[in-house]
Amino acid sequence: MRMPLRALLSRGSAMILAGTIILGPTTVLAGPAQAATAAPAVSAAAVQPFDVGTVCQSALPSQADDTLNLIAQGGPYPFSKDGEVFDNREGVLPSESYGYYHAYTVITPGASTRGARRIVTGDDGSDYYTADHYASFSQIDSSC
Repeated sequence: MRMPLRALLSRGSAMILAGTIILGPTTVLAGPAQAATAAPAVSAAAVQPFDVGTVCQSALPSQADDTLNLIAQGGPYPFSKDGEVFDNREGVLPSESYGYYHAYTVITPGASTRGARRIVTGDDGSDYYTADHYASFSQIDSSC
């Protein structure tokens, strides 16, 4: 059974999603007048989890070296949140069990807060750097 878009919209966005899955995306396309109220479609190609590049440790800011040294020494860390579990809600890093990743602040000179820069470590010894508060990551290559 095909339902018109306005019937799906009146039942909420969950119905749009269900209608898209069950009926297929072409059955819920909106006309020009309805397009503004329809939820935007998310393409599977647009979501690219685990899109992690690499970066040479020597290319990172010097404060990242300071953080890596503190991690190797087991602290003490400049912020109480350093070392807390990073649960990878963004899904950018490979999926692992809770407690696998831990996050540490990379100090940003002149910032009055922790800033956006972090190093995230994995239980396998891998280290990742993010300069944009977990939106993207690069695996740190310590050999260069």
